[in-house]
Amino acid sequence: MAKIMKLLIINPGSTSTKIGVFENEVSVFETTLRHSMEELSNFKKMTDQYDFRMGIIVKALAEANINIEELSAIVGRGGLVKPLSGGTYHVNEAMINDLKIGVQGQHASNLGGIIANAIGQKIGKPSFIVDPVVVDEFMDISRISGHPALKRRSIFHALNQKAIARQYAKDISKDYVDINLVVVHLGGGISVGIHAKGQVIDVNNALDGDGPLSPERSGSLPTGDFAALCFSGDYSLGDVKKMIAGNGGLVAYFRSNNMMELEERAKTEPEVKLVIDAMVYQIAKEIAAMSAAVCGQVDAILLTGGIARSKYITDEITKRVKFIADVHKYPGEDELAALAQGALRVLRGEEAAKEYV
Repeated sequence: MAKIMKLLIINPGSTSTKIGVFENEVSVFETTLRHSMEELSNFKKMTDQYDFRMGIIVKALAEANINIEELSAIVGRGGLVKPLSGGTYHVNEAMINDLKIGVQGQHASNLGGIIANAIGQKIGKPSFIVDPVVVDEFMDISRISGHPALKRRSIFHALNQKAIARQYAKDISKDYVDINLVVVHLGGGISVGIHAKGQVIDVNNALDGDGPLSPERSGSLPTGDFAALCFSGDYSLGDVKKMIAGNGGLVAYFRSNNMMELEERAKTEPEVKLVIDAMVYQIAKEIAAMSAAVCGQVDAILLTGGIARSKYITDEITKRVKFIADVHKYPGEDELAALAQGALRVLRGEEAAKEYV
């Protein structure tokens, strides 16, 4: 009988903290602890929220009668650390320092590793992060943008993309490092990555830049017109950043990021259908572009994320890209389970934990 590994998973978001307890791959407890803007307004910096979030996590675990002394490991959502290769990392002092100072920016996910480490030290158990958004496995050629003042950066839905890629490999009885996949995360932001033998060698910057338009992001824009807009005097830097990410894409066109609502409207509103179809078209073009990175030798195309539940959108993408490879759907994303799986691979000796430097 396989040994039971009990894991605490901590996934801090901007206005909530999701926590879960897993016994091996099975979730035995999950909850979302929500935080009001009034509560969070008391903190100037993200790391100032440490005591507040730690307190409500400890309280929630106590109320659920979960004994932290029984844990095998604690796993935090990976934050904005330095660029690193994919995998599961021990939370060490160097990582804690970078999470606190926000070496690539301040984000709630930075608290994941910090809190996991504190609990782990208290009970003498290891703490990990898994596949943070800054996973960087680019080829040198992938970094070239077109101007030396600007480099392309690898920032994407690494946790979900890697988890789905590994799941597909398992489903076909192959190893992730032996196949080439295009993985498409369809959410508020959209990332399209080419996974070549276990490495994401190219992907669009899903955080704030390139790629397809999405429910909340403008994606790649006409550069000349965009430059003129930036210097028109009508917009501040903050305005422009919100246009790119947050208030871009479908939000900019229709003041909504609700795909179910917009798909329903598309049945009677031609202008809504046109922009949704444009999003599909741009996603398909990005899939084809990523396929060029491996000279078309793609074993499968995987669609994941919340929008992968849409039959219309996934069918339309499939029509355009099925000539490249078979398309498979893995709707939704389960970050808690993906974090648990990363820790289990290490605890079972299937892969070694990496050290952050």
